[in-house]
Amino acid sequence: MGAFENKAWLQHYAEWTDRQLSYGDDTLVSRFNDAVAKHRNKKFTWFMGKELTYGEVEDQVRRVATGLSGLGVKQGDRVAIALPNCPQHVVSILAVHSLGATVVQHNPLYTAYELKDQFDDHGAKVVIAWDKAAPVYKELARTTQLEKVITVNMIDAMPWHLRTVLSLPLGSIKKKREELTGPAEGTIPFAQLLSNEPKRADVCVTQDDIAFILYTSGTTGAPKGAPLTHGNINANVVAGLEWFGNFGEQDERIFAVLPLFHVYGLTLNFAIGFAVGAQSILVPAPKPELMFSAIEKTKPTMLPGVPTLYERISDWAIDNNKDITSIRYSFSGAATLPTATLEKWEKVTGGRLVEGYGLTETAPILTANPLDGNRRPGYIGVPFPDTEIRIANPDNPDETMPDGEPGELLARGPQVFSGYLNKPEANEKAFHNGFFRTGDMGVMEEDGFIRLVARIKEMIITGGFNVYPDEVEQVLKHHPDIDDIAIVGRPRPDGSEDVVACVTLHEGAPLDPDSLQSYARERLTPYKVPRTFYHFEDLNRDQTGKIRRKQVQKTLLQMLEEGTAKH
Repeated sequence: MGAFENKAWLQHYAEWTDRQLSYGDDTLVSRFNDAVAKHRNKKFTWFMGKELTYGEVEDQVRRVATGLSGLGVKQGDRVAIALPNCPQHVVSILAVHSLGATVVQHNPLYTAYELKDQFDDHGAKVVIAWDKAAPVYKELARTTQLEKVITVNMIDAMPWHLRTVLSLPLGSIKKKREELTGPAEGTIPFAQLLSNEPKRADVCVTQDDIAFILYTSGTTGAPKGAPLTHGNINANVVAGLEWFGNFGEQDERIFAVLPLFHVYGLTLNFAIGFAVGAQSILVPAPKPELMFSAIEKTKPTMLPGVPTLYERISDWAIDNNKDITSIRYSFSGAATLPTATLEKWEKVTGGRLVEGYGLTETAPILTANPLDGNRRPGYIGVPFPDTEIRIANPDNPDETMPDGEPGELLARGPQVFSGYLNKPEANEKAFHNGFFRTGDMGVMEEDGFIRLVARIKEMIITGGFNVYPDEVEQVLKHHPDIDDIAIVGRPRPDGSEDVVACVTLHEGAPLDPDSLQSYARERLTPYKVPRTFYHFEDLNRDQTGKIRRKQVQKTLLQMLEEGTAKH
């Protein structure tokens, strides 16, 4: 057991969880090939009522890989994907990997303004995108290295009866159709790739090869690409399956509403799923009508999510007397899980809900509560197998803080990435003696349980998405009425936050929230747009001119409590 044999947290592992694991040489490519060999006729995906078997998905993967190869994609290349959760997303990932290429994941709702720097950074020449976003990528093809835009019509993946209904020339149907698809002239239809011969790619992929590049703010706030190897993802798959004990011993159905363009969804909905021959219930957006219908029709057995998701689903089940007891396993991340939410969820499902913690850079899980009676609500649990967590003095990371004292979480393990793409200076700051500096403050108790106490990063978590204040400020500070701005989080009862803007205005300029929000919506993804704009006479800055967001937030909360906030 080496360095881990005396760690206090090991006493809390479930009886079935080994203290040290063997990871083999599996990649996502080999795991998918094994899954097809074992489960060819089992259902792999469910989307709006249409199911595909593992064998049918493999056929599509080979066809798309042939098409991508014909477009010049080869081993070591990068292919961008910007899709909601849909079968074409799953097929695209597997096809790119089968060629030995890297998937660069992007949010399909991002604007060209938000994506340009990222495309300049990773240099992908091919993108597979939602057809509604075609104008974004056609613009990027004019301003970056991007050359070929492949577009996906999600309606193509639906059952024939839904496709028929959505083709009707009725006003209400037209509106629904326009929510799902859009014109994509001058692009390559995904269906064209599916018309190729299903050839097998003859490529050797190893655990050292980069599987994904995902963009994150890391520890500073500027978007950075985090490359994750097949080995990083596989380590989290192996540890995750060990953590969940008998998960996979019966037919499993994973409710995949967490987006696949986020590492949380990638690992828990996708990679862990096909590792045990599970079916992925693909939900393209967390809209109540989509989620509730899918739950009723498919009876999922596992539901990874965020606290707000568990609240919405449990309230729906209680209010409508719905049976959701098929859900045996649930894993919560991205925001603090209220004890009341945990208790309500477990009462209505009869299953277990555990809270964990991780980051994009760690593929993602670093810590989790054990699935058995040793868990501790309000804590992010204990380190995953073969994962070491230190609580260090953020000003002197060589100093380990005493038990019960707050410090920065430093982590190392097989799931931790090796450094940001093209960012040597950021990597110097991100690592210390082999440990990754998470930028989060936490406390480790004497027995090894960890709780978060603050974020060094001033990131805002809203609805499970990360919003970085600097990014929003850089966009809005160009509005002609704004003199100064601070983006902060306004706490919500469910533990997440609303994005709000605290602004000072140029002399004579009115506070016009409609104008400001319109300006923001044209340049930012909806969840980044401030819910409210508050007028300040002055914003707190330190001696170097750096804005003190925490002080601004504190002032705002005081004004809200006193009823003096102007908006």
